[in-house]
Amino acid sequence: MTALRKWLFAGLLVLVPLIVTLWVLDWVVSTLDKTLNILPVAWRPDAWLGVHVPGLGVVFALIILLSIGALASNIIGNKLVHWWHALLHRIPVVRSIYSGVKQVSDTLFSEKGNAFRKALLVQWPREGMWTIAFLTGAPQGQLLDELQATPGGDSLTDEFLSVYVPTTPNPTGGYFVLLRARDCVELAMSVDEALTYIVSMGVIVPGGPKNPKIKTVAHAADHP
Repeated sequence: MTALRKWLFAGLLVLVPLIVTLWVLDWVVSTLDKTLNILPVAWRPDAWLGVHVPGLGVVFALIILLSIGALASNIIGNKLVHWWHALLHRIPVVRSIYSGVKQVSDTLFSEKGNAFRKALLVQWPREGMWTIAFLTGAPQGQLLDELQATPGGDSLTDEFLSVYVPTTPNPTGGYFVLLRARDCVELAMSVDEALTYIVSMGVIVPGGPKNPKIKTVAHAADHP
């Protein structure tokens, strides 16, 4: 039974990542293939090839993306983009949604932006418990004034940070918190290494051995 269980887990370790990877790729390709539906029926590859070729939608979507990027990079296209942004900002409901999404996308995809700047070690969700978080910025204006006026701080020297605490194994969900800089420990690991550590739930340690020895956790009965 021990050998069978060992073989079972070994098989899962081989197949599960492969199956999940193939499933994600299939979802991406099938979703992007739907972009061909914007073409007239007679212009679609399925019509003049006589057979469906998976992945052509990916090429078509890439061509559209590059074309829009090239258009937005020149003077005329840049003016059209600004005109489009101004138009959307005049629509009451759309304005709120579009502005928020635009700010997030600018932070994530802009060459000048950097969503996660540094990996930090913070106490969360209570004192004595530590987790990895990411520096995203620093509060300014009235928000900073209110934070500096909170009890237990020095309004002249206190520095506050905007910190994102991700969940595991899915780091796209998490918590946005404002912490004093002195309560955060900057880590030497890169943001990519920290994300890998979070997604793996601590299994893959940056710079550590592949098969680290783990000390047995003491039971409560072992202590007086």
